[in-house]
Amino acid sequence: MNRRVGLIVASVAFAGAVALSVLTIGERRGLAETKRPPLIATDGEAALRPWGRYADPSWPRTDFSKFNTLADGTVSPPAPKEPRKLSAPVAGDAINGQKLVADRSRGGSCLACHVMGPAGAADLPGDVGPDLSEIGNAGRDDEWLLNYVYDARVYNAETVMPPWGTHGVFDEREISDIVAFLKTLKAPARFNTEVDNPAKRPVPVETRDNLDPLENPGMWAIDRAPTLWQLRGPSGSSCATCHDQSDSMFKTWAATMPKWEPRLGKVLGVEEFVARHARATTGSNWPMESDENTALAVYLRYLANDAPIAVDITSAPAKEAYERGKALAARKIGQLNFACVDCHTSEKSGLRWIRGQWLGEFRGQLDHFPTWRTSRQSTWDIRKRFQWCAVAIGSNELPPDAPEYGDLELYIAALNAGLKLNVPGIRH
Repeated sequence: MNRRVGLIVASVAFAGAVALSVLTIGERRGLAETKRPPLIATDGEAALRPWGRYADPSWPRTDFSKFNTLADGTVSPPAPKEPRKLSAPVAGDAINGQKLVADRSRGGSCLACHVMGPAGAADLPGDVGPDLSEIGNAGRDDEWLLNYVYDARVYNAETVMPPWGTHGVFDEREISDIVAFLKTLKAPARFNTEVDNPAKRPVPVETRDNLDPLENPGMWAIDRAPTLWQLRGPSGSSCATCHDQSDSMFKTWAATMPKWEPRLGKVLGVEEFVARHARATTGSNWPMESDENTALAVYLRYLANDAPIAVDITSAPAKEAYERGKALAARKIGQLNFACVDCHTSEKSGLRWIRGQWLGEFRGQLDHFPTWRTSRQSTWDIRKRFQWCAVAIGSNELPPDAPEYGDLELYIAALNAGLKLNVPGIRH
């Protein structure tokens, strides 16, 4: 949309909002309940531009532009076409190799996925990958070990093993040291407690009452949102100009989101709807990830609690968006070369441990979002979770209103169909 058309749309939306302000309450509600699509601002972005990573120091600051994102699947260095050949046995430093496999600054460390004998046996090793405690007895030659650590894709194109060497996480000397350490592993790991052992570690169960404000600080949104609902924006209108929170539509509306929005040509989620609808009707500027936007997005889902997720993927454009989301979930991205399916399907690494974190499947991942993250002391919506997953595996995040995130959210919502909203959630 060009700037002139955008200004016309915004002006019409503003005029419509002013006209609403002179209607009676009954007339406003009647208008809101018609089948006409709600007003949204179709010009501009729904999130801040230029997008910048969150100021929270827990978010990595590294620029991962050398590696692909969900918006670009061709940036990362390609997989090797054949194994690297060795002219002599690996002569690495096994002591340094043991230190390297436990280095959490390097992609979370090898222990994130593997039990490795004495290395990190009391440091919550994961079980996404095989137990390597006796790899030294397996009869693997140095060339195979070195290539598997350097870039396992040379043997298995669909591996979940990161390409440590090709993507520059470890250099050749360090990989030789790791191989030297692996060759020393010849006895089962000994664990001090069952919690240390991923095979016996109990699966976490969330038992806190997420709707109790004494348990869940995320309930702050339920206190704040009614004030925002009544707040008049620059147009003189507020949410209350057209809507009462008790309107029956709100008992299910959020459970039908996200959905294909033809006026935007992409999938529209609750958070982007709040930003665009507010701008079109009240003139308020509540971009995605702002406190106001988060509070209202939580509240709208709270009003629909117990409604089953029921997104529409029947229209041709929605089906296409669903298929794009499915493909994005399988796209490997970032320095660690992971895809969503690598962590959240039981065919790959789902229902296993990556260090002390249990990897759940796609189903069950959406009904409690937005959710209060106790480890971050803030409420995250699903788009912020997508962003975190990206930077955690070494890929630059996209803005929260990116169309790729919309397609991915629609796909995951469809996989969660029938589960009842229970928002705000509370998770570590």
